Amino acid sequence: MDTVHNYEVNLQWDADRKGTLSSPVLNTELEVATPPEFPKGMEGIWSPEHLFVASVSSCLMTTFLAISEYSKLKYTSLTVNATGKLEKVDGKFMMSEIILRPVLTVPEGVDTAKAERILHKSEAACLISNSITSKVMMESEIVVTEETLAS
Repeated sequence: MDTVHNYEVNLQWDADRKGTLSSPVLNTELEVATPPEFPKGMEGIWSPEHLFVASVSSCLMTTFLAISEYSKLKYTSLTVNATGKLEKVDGKFMMSEIILRPVLTVPEGVDTAKAERILHKSEAACLISNSITSKVMMESEIVVTEETLAS
């Protein structure tokens, strides 16, 4: 695998405080706007702040998927709720912290301590978390279910 990758994103301003994100290698476009907490912000549209938090939580997921596969961890589901805290620091707005709340469901008999270690290893290895200055914290939960995985 190469050590350098480029990801192209294009933005077209549409009107008011709204634009459309696209990429030449993706099939869908995404409408983005100033969030409603700011002057002339728009409700119901993805904002840069939402995308910032989403990039951290989705990176946790994709990193977990790779590490759990390599570690042969069996699980039945993973959800990640994430909250980003936007605040003024030294006179500038910044996303000061992100709290990730993954819930990992594993079948009965799976080593829950191993599952917890893999979640934490995934957060530590997440390239997005490692690329930002925001404090990233994780409050994980492991749920054991009697459900078994299909072979």
